[in-house]
Amino acid sequence: MEKKYRLMLLAFSWVPFIMVLGNSMLIPEFPQIKAALDIDQFHVGLLITVFSISAGVAIPFLGYLCDQIGRIKVIVPSILIYGFGGVVSGTAALIMENPYNIILVGRVIQGVGAAGTAPIVMALVGDIFQSEQRSEALGIIESANGIGKVISPILGSAIGLISWIALFFFYALLAVPIAAGVWFLGEEKREQQKQCLKDYLNKIKDIFKKKGLSLATTILSGMLVLFILFGLLSYFSDILETRYDIRGFVKGLVIAIPILFMSTTSYLNGVALKKIKKYFKASIVTGEVLICVSLIILNYLNSLIPYLIIFSLLGIGTGLVLPAINTLVTSSARAEQRGVITSLYGSARFVGVAIGPPTFTYLEEISKKTMYFGSSGITLVILLLAFFLIKEKGMTPQG
Repeated sequence: MEKKYRLMLLAFSWVPFIMVLGNSMLIPEFPQIKAALDIDQFHVGLLITVFSISAGVAIPFLGYLCDQIGRIKVIVPSILIYGFGGVVSGTAALIMENPYNIILVGRVIQGVGAAGTAPIVMALVGDIFQSEQRSEALGIIESANGIGKVISPILGSAIGLISWIALFFFYALLAVPIAAGVWFLGEEKREQQKQCLKDYLNKIKDIFKKKGLSLATTILSGMLVLFILFGLLSYFSDILETRYDIRGFVKGLVIAIPILFMSTTSYLNGVALKKIKKYFKASIVTGEVLICVSLIILNYLNSLIPYLIIFSLLGIGTGLVLPAINTLVTSSARAEQRGVITSLYGSARFVGVAIGPPTFTYLEEISKKTMYFGSSGITLVILLLAFFLIKEKGMTPQG
């Protein structure tokens, strides 16, 4: 890979990194935020939910826009909006007596900004890197996302030693240099072909008509693994304090362990898929089997070390699923429709993240067994759909 493209990929990798901080960095500080704002587990979980829902709603519109005016012209302002939302939440927490509602408003603004970041970068990478390099490049992007997940609980815990309020201002501190990096190092690989919305939607409709069940199941699988990951992380963050009395920076390090396994697997799997150029479906199904089995085993574990080992196995499963899905989704459409397809996928990912924490909280209130077996059952259903409905033909890397 030429130096220019390595630098470009480095700049692009920071975009999913900062985007994933939007949720993952807050999770270790949930108990402190709950205490400071005098709210319960459900309401603290809404800090993730409103962020992710607003992103999920905004993504398809920004996907259409980026196909019309260019990827970078959407990505850069979106990063800055993301940072501004952090300033809104942080300022409210700093100066208001009852800041919770305005913090949620800031999180909505952040979510809208996040909508124009990682999903559109995936489309941009799909434009620039062709078939033999696309799996590797997307594996690096997913790995950057995973590294963000690894570092974010550690970073969140470290910044939280100053104050949980400082977390919101940190988003703005990162946003400016990352936006500048994308603007000055990135470039568009294709000319935008403006289309009226009706024609554009008809072409998207044709894509789903030809590949509908396979593409929809692939996207659903991506949503599932993030639903499981963030739901379980939210629960894990809580029990680290209540069950194991692990707090502060050490807590961030512990939370990072299973995510490190996910990130490493994502990168290695992306490289492997680039070389063999097949077995995308096998990677997805194998990963979902690991997730399903891990959830069942976790129900019977109380000691921290065995729990971490099996949680890390679940992380490996997630790392097997995501790079394969990224490649199939970005390769399922030609360049002129790629933005909206990857944005629909990004929207599904954000919905998975949004519903994970409140769903796991609700299921855990019924019983711990309901939480683990219920989420394992959902995984089994998606696993069977993936096995029977995902067709690699027509979705493997193309131009």
